[in-house]
Amino acid sequence: MQVRVVDYRAADAAEQFTRSLHETGFGVLVNHPLPQDLVEKIYADWLAYFNGTEKHELAFSKETQDGYFSTEISETAKGHTQKDIKEYFHIYPWGRIPASLKDDAMRYYRIANDLAAELLSWVEKHTPAEIAKNYREPLSNMIKDSRLTLLRVLRYPPLTGSEPAGSLRAAAHGDINLLTILPAANEPGLQVQGKDGEWVDVPGDFGMLIINIGDMLQEASQGYYPSTQHRVVNPTGEGAKKSRVSLPLFLHPREDVVLSDRYTAHEYLEERLRELGVKA
Repeated sequence: MQVRVVDYRAADAAEQFTRSLHETGFGVLVNHPLPQDLVEKIYADWLAYFNGTEKHELAFSKETQDGYFSTEISETAKGHTQKDIKEYFHIYPWGRIPASLKDDAMRYYRIANDLAAELLSWVEKHTPAEIAKNYREPLSNMIKDSRLTLLRVLRYPPLTGSEPAGSLRAAAHGDINLLTILPAANEPGLQVQGKDGEWVDVPGDFGMLIINIGDMLQEASQGYYPSTQHRVVNPTGEGAKKSRVSLPLFLHPREDVVLSDRYTAHEYLEERLRELGVKA
């Protein structure tokens, strides 16, 4: 299995990128428009925030799913029994955000959301006609006026050695949404599972942008674009002493979007949040 690394500025970027998504569920972009200096500043500022106590003042809401999720209540991946070793903060434009971090977070959200919309249009353009006919509306239309696209700031804390046996920073899972865009983290660890069941490292040099298909797009495309299982493995040696910060943007459709005969976007999201244990 090989995840393609595509130059965003290349003449055939859309075609090569979309082919990678179809073949592996993942694609990696270089020379993309997300400002690396902004990404690095967000990593540093939010790492300081997670290391403090102020985060507990904005504890997450089960109703709105915004705010701070501690390691005690973080997700348990579907099919797993151990919670992931992580804490995170959910950012929506309408939600709660620490005042000192809001401007940078919202600037990044806007830029990343615009890019995600462009990449979704690439997917729409290069979907074979026999697959595209199953879309209930154009992909680019599914995200118009959506209030659900989520920016998650993740921190995987240093390992203590007392973690439950078998627990991972992020156990194998598929994402819920249409597309996820993720700047390379400050530390390695992201792996994707090939069709042969083997786990391979995703190219993640600092400055690269990693994109993967979510379950909703897999559902809408009747499996043409696979939502590939991926995970974040625990580091060893000196790496175990370091925090890992990650900044995925989950591109979500409006709640009323019909994905398939089986699901609307709202029904799919509610089912998965219950499976993850973060919604009653």
